Amino acid sequence: MSIPTLLPALASHPWAYPALEVVHLLGVGLLFGNLTLFELRVWGLGVALPVAALGRLTIGLALGGFALAAVSGLLMFASQSAELAANTVFLLKMVLLFVAGTNAALFHVRHGLDRLDGIAKLQTALSLGLWIVVVGCGRWIAYA
Repeated sequence: MSIPTLLPALASHPWAYPALEVVHLLGVGLLFGNLTLFELRVWGLGVALPVAALGRLTIGLALGGFALAAVSGLLMFASQSAELAANTVFLLKMVLLFVAGTNAALFHVRHGLDRLDGIAKLQTALSLGLWIVVVGCGRWIAYA
């Protein structure tokens, strides 16, 4: 089945779209849960856990969660792109995703894992705040 024929099926099948939502939420859970665990370590909790090892584990799982959320989100978007493109909350979510991704890239470019300084702590606090708002926007889309 090609993508153009798959999209109407996603929108009309009684359980296809809800199944995509479940996959999307599982991805968000993996992403958010692992980022939160890592950020708590950066802020000084769980000091017995080596930052580099914990970072490799949690960031890998977070990236896997992001991939699940991104693929399922793109499929959900494609099945109702006109409605979502006109939704202000959806557009805000997309902007915040870009800002969160930029923040994460900057964290790694400046070797935040090695520094754990005030800037790294600020970046992880910003990350957590951004992801909380992204999750909130994701839920709010249906009501906007």
